[in-house]
Amino acid sequence: MRERDSSVPREVLILGYLHNIGVTSPNRSLTLEEISIRTALEAEIVRENIMKLIKGEYVNMIRVEGVERYYVTPNGILKAAGVYS
Repeated sequence: MRERDSSVPREVLILGYLHNIGVTSPNRSLTLEEISIRTALEAEIVRENIMKLIKGEYVNMIRVEGVERYYVTPNGILKAAGVYS
């Protein structure tokens, strides 16, 4: 993940990253650990920001075989695309 831009909240940067790598459907979902590894952020930071994104309805959580997995919602896709325009 790129160096933190102070003008963009961290959760929006994470959302944009997930969008850019195609985590936009349940079958492409990732665990918090996988997101942490891919973003090079501590797991707790990822968890806090993913929870903000869930509250904003930009990310959904599903359980697959008892494991929580996360993906960007259609609202999240629009939000992520808006950051770049």
